[in-house]
Amino acid sequence: MKNKTEIRFSVLVLLILLAAFSRVVPHMANFSPLGVIGLFGAAYFSRAWQAFLVPIAATWLSDLFINNVIYAQYYPEFTWFYPGFYWQYGSYLLITAFGLLLFRKNVSVVRVAGGALTSGVLFFLITNFACWTGSTVYAQNFGGLMTCYAAGIPYYKGTLLGDLFYSGVLFGGYYFLQARFPVLRTEKR
Repeated sequence: MKNKTEIRFSVLVLLILLAAFSRVVPHMANFSPLGVIGLFGAAYFSRAWQAFLVPIAATWLSDLFINNVIYAQYYPEFTWFYPGFYWQYGSYLLITAFGLLLFRKNVSVVRVAGGALTSGVLFFLITNFACWTGSTVYAQNFGGLMTCYAAGIPYYKGTLLGDLFYSGVLFGGYYFLQARFPVLRTEKR
């Protein structure tokens, strides 16, 4: 039984790492797997701490690579964390918490699609709020906040498309893997 659990855990970690590192492939703005890997972890890890830790660790590792290898010319020193990372990471943790509630009973196409749509909205609201709070461009009042949200709308397209795409790839791919390899079938929580 322990071997089965270890195999399933290893495959889930590998899929999440592959998704996180797919960010190095050129893509449209905000087309990213990061919200969805939290949902995916919430749906399939047998323990809540794994659902939180693995996706956020994969995100951080991919950030380390992107910031220090791909964008090294923009950072004079090794970058462990970029400015404002806590807003994005906080949104990913909130998405994972939402996923734990959403997938508490089962994983279905409707729940996955609803989760993907909701995770994109949560990310949009949190990160654009963060942009507004730390900005000298937008007035620090309700009107400035609404202007900031309006300015973020064009980027939401990439978030939405990325969430839908990666939901299909991760959840759909894992569904087919489970059908082919019964060892990957999820234990009940």
